[in-house]
Amino acid sequence: MEKGAYVYFMANDYNNVIYAGITGNLEQRVLEHKSDINADSFTAKYKCHKLVYYEHVDDIKMAIVREKQLKNWKREWKNELIESQNPDWEDLSLEWSGDCRL
Repeated sequence: MEKGAYVYFMANDYNNVIYAGITGNLEQRVLEHKSDINADSFTAKYKCHKLVYYEHVDDIKMAIVREKQLKNWKREWKNELIESQNPDWEDLSLEWSGDCRL
């Protein structure tokens, strides 16, 4: 993974719930979501365990701006963004080796 930060979307199995987040370590953060490390979190409550979209941003401040922008988008726009890179809403973390395959 590259330096900087990642803005990402996690989805549930039915793709009807999306969580937008930001992290400096995408693989570790996805693993945390998948393992419901915080049982009271949004992703645990709604079972958002699929990484369906991510983008790298070189500067953490710009990543925060981008995350806020995406959180304010209409659901239709989020769907279009996801489908522009991941039309089948596959779990992108399954392409990685290691523990993200939980």
